[in-house]
Amino acid sequence: MLVKICGITTKEAAETAVQSGADFIGFVFAPSKRKITPVAAATISKSLPSSIKKVGVFVNESLENIQQIAMQVGLDYIQLHGDESPEFAEKLAYPIIKAFPMESDTIKEISKFPCDYYLLDSPIGANRGGNGTTFDWKLLTETNLNLSKVILAGGLNADNVQEAIAKARPSGVDVSSGVESDGQKDIAKIKEFINTAKGKG
Repeated sequence: MLVKICGITTKEAAETAVQSGADFIGFVFAPSKRKITPVAAATISKSLPSSIKKVGVFVNESLENIQQIAMQVGLDYIQLHGDESPEFAEKLAYPIIKAFPMESDTIKEISKFPCDYYLLDSPIGANRGGNGTTFDWKLLTETNLNLSKVILAGGLNADNVQEAIAKARPSGVDVSSGVESDGQKDIAKIKEFINTAKGKG
């Protein structure tokens, strides 16, 4: 099971994710309480092994800014979390993770999007993603999506991630607020989530 820890803002949280076996870490470059500057993300990125994939999260950002930040930080994946078109995604010379709110009227649009992974999140709240709420995981069984391309997000934590994996059967899971205490990444929660998701805990 692939695990992505998103909203990383400190070297300590990033290193804990790496040591615990995370596959991806996410830097948010969009309006969010977890937003990080490219300079700070680049500093953290340089300390990480090449085995962990670094993901930049963008919402309706310009092509030029995405490309500049990706090079500066050393990103491996671009996560598009806004209203970006398939044509926009195809212009980026990076593997793409495209986030979709899991609603019945968006399901049919998902499979048309050119990307390496579909990140299926809870319906849109105050920000695009990171709202800490779940959706009905059984909705995935009603789609014809290639589950090997699905990363499940939205309200996951160590208490519900095994149930989510069993019901949705995704390739990976993504967590942000579910490994936080008082709005900050919690080292113990990061370890517990990764161990649980990977069946080690």
